[in-house]
Amino acid sequence: MEPMARQKPRKFDAEFKERAVRLVQEWRRARSREDGGLTEIGQQLGVHPETIRNWVNRTDVDAGRRPGTTTADAQRIADLERENRELRRANDILKAASVFFATELDGRPKR
Repeated sequence: MEPMARQKPRKFDAEFKERAVRLVQEWRRARSREDGGLTEIGQQLGVHPETIRNWVNRTDVDAGRRPGTTTADAQRIADLERENRELRRANDILKAASVFFATELDGRPKR
């Protein structure tokens, strides 16, 4: 028995994701429900229901209907963390350079 080959994740454009979320929201409104519709819409669009669930949850967080870190906040945090890493690296380089030049200018013989 061969192991199942893992499929490469498909990339969906923002318009497709918005359409899927809108269809789920319409499905729920038509049935006066707060959940469901993921499997039905997923089958229509050929997308796994879990993928659609993630899109719906992300949309709800971004709209403030659900607690969590918004996409914009997550991007800002990632940018700040990247900048912080770069600044720490630059700081380490400057510290090493200052130690190097301090020993060069010290005038004492090296061991």
